[in-house]
Amino acid sequence: MTERYSGKSRLVALLLCFLVGYLGVHRFYVGKIGTGVLMIFTIGGLGIWYLIDLIMIALGSFRDADGRAVFVWLEPGS
Repeated sequence: MTERYSGKSRLVALLLCFLVGYLGVHRFYVGKIGTGVLMIFTIGGLGIWYLIDLIMIALGSFRDADGRAVFVWLEPGS
């Protein structure tokens, strides 16, 4: 695995976003604590922020807290 890709699973991030994305749980998973808290208080940006994140994760363009792409479907070593 190269350093440009995150060690977090894209599948897990997508499932978390789909199921409880309005609470920002997927953002906590990838290390974006600040924006995760904002999503809790705004209920996923009134649904808009949630939908944008869902699309970005599905397309593979979502990034973790270190700026690496959450692209690989399964975590390394699984």
